[in-house]
Amino acid sequence: MGISQYNPAAAGRPAWNADRQVGAKRALKVKQIWSIRFFLDREGRMRDRALFDLAIDSKLRGCDLVKIKIGTLVAGPTIRTGSTVVQQKTGRPVQFEITADTRASLLAWLERRGGTMDDFVFPSRIAVNGHLSTRQYARLDDEWVTAISLTPEEYGTHSLRRTKASIIYKAAGNLRAILILLGHSKIENTVRYLGVDFDDALSLSEAAEM
Repeated sequence: MGISQYNPAAAGRPAWNADRQVGAKRALKVKQIWSIRFFLDREGRMRDRALFDLAIDSKLRGCDLVKIKIGTLVAGPTIRTGSTVVQQKTGRPVQFEITADTRASLLAWLERRGGTMDDFVFPSRIAVNGHLSTRQYARLDDEWVTAISLTPEEYGTHSLRRTKASIIYKAAGNLRAILILLGHSKIENTVRYLGVDFDDALSLSEAAEM
């Protein structure tokens, strides 16, 4: 979106995306995932480790991730192996698995955090009874990728949403499965989201035995 010629107040004002990299953010690679985990563990950032792990596993948008409540993840004294969240953007429910590493980091964090089933997993440090803001989540993500010498302009919170989906796609090439995992309604959205190109399509076609 540019600057309107009919708005005199906008004259000389730079566009909102001037000098910024726009477009899809890059997904993390497995080695980068473990580098960030190592950094967070070394720094003793228990909350951030749980947040990072859950972001990777859940494949949720930031607005949905920060609003997750303890009761969504906990069953008795343990962390569930999977859960369901209704997406704010689409109103559609999406299921996700919670792997062993993520369950461990969540359990460690929740034991320190305390709270009830109706409390947010990642509370705000400013608003009473509030949750971590998407803005703060984005700031944390910038810190994480910078810590392992990645460029923040190329990675964002959406990188974490894309990461596991991209890894699964490269391993299995099943777009339908990725559509379900991301909660998309159209396969075209999934294709654009993953950046599937002509070479990918040809590789999948050649691998299919008739």
